[in-house]
Amino acid sequence: MTQPTDIRTEHLATALSLAASGIPVLPLRAGKVPFGNCHRCTDNACGGRPNMKNAGPCACPGPCHAWAAATTDPDVIQSGVWRRAWMRASAVAYHPGGAWLTVVDLDNAEAVTWARETLPATQTVPTTRGEHWIYLGPMQSTNAVRPGVDIKSTMAYARYLGPGTGRMAALPDAVRALTVKNPTTARPAPQAITVPALAGGGECRHRTPTYLERGIAMAEQRITAASSAVHATVYRTFLAVLSTHGRCGCLTDTHMARLFAAAQAKGESARHCTDAWTNARTRLGL
Repeated sequence: MTQPTDIRTEHLATALSLAASGIPVLPLRAGKVPFGNCHRCTDNACGGRPNMKNAGPCACPGPCHAWAAATTDPDVIQSGVWRRAWMRASAVAYHPGGAWLTVVDLDNAEAVTWARETLPATQTVPTTRGEHWIYLGPMQSTNAVRPGVDIKSTMAYARYLGPGTGRMAALPDAVRALTVKNPTTARPAPQAITVPALAGGGECRHRTPTYLERGIAMAEQRITAASSAVHATVYRTFLAVLSTHGRCGCLTDTHMARLFAAAQAKGESARHCTDAWTNARTRLGL
């Protein structure tokens, strides 16, 4: 069903306002789903849209490729093919990871109660059945981390439902931990890390939590700060982490997932992350 003109205009105005604030947006059609790929992009024949910030790399000008179509470019948002999409749109969505955000999607009253008892307070937005809790910082997206709770950040989209209330808090470890507590319901994790034990069986000097945490945090920051040559920066960062921590067994899948999430938030695909990690290990003989 075609939306009334004033609603279509409101969706476009909302999208432009969000984009001006650095939040990548895309239109949703009826059913709260993205617009499908056009004929030239069917089955990702164009190679997909791995870049989270810009309009590309394929020549398609439309809102194809779901979350990866999200953009902050006002010229793209107002272009002819996008305008036709807004004419049929039922809602505005955004890419949380591209905006350096994580949305904890609480789908029912029980999930909201759990969040209030468990998670740090942050900006909240009411939804049809529950609430969105929005934190500052990206992470991997995973559905059904517990009953009624989804994580939407990198490589995902969320409906924009208004500015919400409360002050946005930094992404806490309690939210990051949700993606590894229930591996039976989470999406497949990135390639597991297997490294040799410390030569001679000595005690790992990196098992001091502060030392290891500081190293991983600095690596995340280095990737996040990259303004160009992101792929090379990701590889060099992975190489540095593995050269320091890769031979003694102190790295875990959780550490690697954090590094992958930081890289994906800068536009790297999961495949590129895996290739960079594997190449770094090969160079170091791990």
